[in-house]
Amino acid sequence: MTTARAISLHSGRSSQVDSWLDAKHNTLWYYMSPKPRACFSQALLADLREFQLSTADMLKQEPHKVQYIVACSNVPGVFNLGGDLELFARCIRERDVESLREYAVSCIDVLYRNHRNLDRDVTSISLVQGDALGGGFEAAISSQVVIAERGSRMGFPEVLFNLFPGMGAYNLLARKLDGARAERMILSGQIYQAEELFDMGLVDVLADPGEGERAVYEYIRKEDRARNGFRGLRRSIDALNRITWEQLLQVVDIWVETAMSLTQRDLKMMQRLVARQYRKEERAA
Repeated sequence: MTTARAISLHSGRSSQVDSWLDAKHNTLWYYMSPKPRACFSQALLADLREFQLSTADMLKQEPHKVQYIVACSNVPGVFNLGGDLELFARCIRERDVESLREYAVSCIDVLYRNHRNLDRDVTSISLVQGDALGGGFEAAISSQVVIAERGSRMGFPEVLFNLFPGMGAYNLLARKLDGARAERMILSGQIYQAEELFDMGLVDVLADPGEGERAVYEYIRKEDRARNGFRGLRRSIDALNRITWEQLLQVVDIWVETAMSLTQRDLKMMQRLVARQYRKEERAA
């Protein structure tokens, strides 16, 4: 992004979400800056919720100020590594069902609001420049448009610790692919390259490494030329294949029940993945 023509938005409101408004292109960029790991911590979820609500309120007052909202990451090589596995393990060991469910509902709250484009006339875009795993992959494909740099990796590793991604993965995959392929992808635990997901139709635009932001602007120029048609088609798709809050909440309850059945062996595997998240963050820093 060319910062010379960008102005800061929501300045000082959040420590884990940075945002910039490119007024020339009516494009709002926001960058996740999670700490201490590049996962969806409770702090990051709270900041994302505040960003979404304040942006929706701003667009209610000035509906033409923003036409595109782009989700990015400030962590080099990482879009987002998924759920807070450390919190998962603690809640399961302490049998704290209420806290685990509260966390899961916070996740679908943010995901669903992004999927619905804040209920405003905007296009949501995810720019993936690195790993998007588990909840990070769910977040990426919750946007209307996914732009990914070649070499980025995405997938759902939850089956490795005997769980499944429960914050919208199946609903979002089945909507873009079909139920059978969504199930196979989730149960395989496979991590895919962006190029493979482009061939499947889950990634809309491939960019060379380091060219992601340029690809976003190229996409915006393309949509701007036929904006009415793009929006009309998306509304038709949503009318015929809508994801509802009630669907996501029902899956969350199943996910919480399943998570509380994990064994000590499963939790040890989860802890190994937590250690990998910390190492990934250290390498990025």
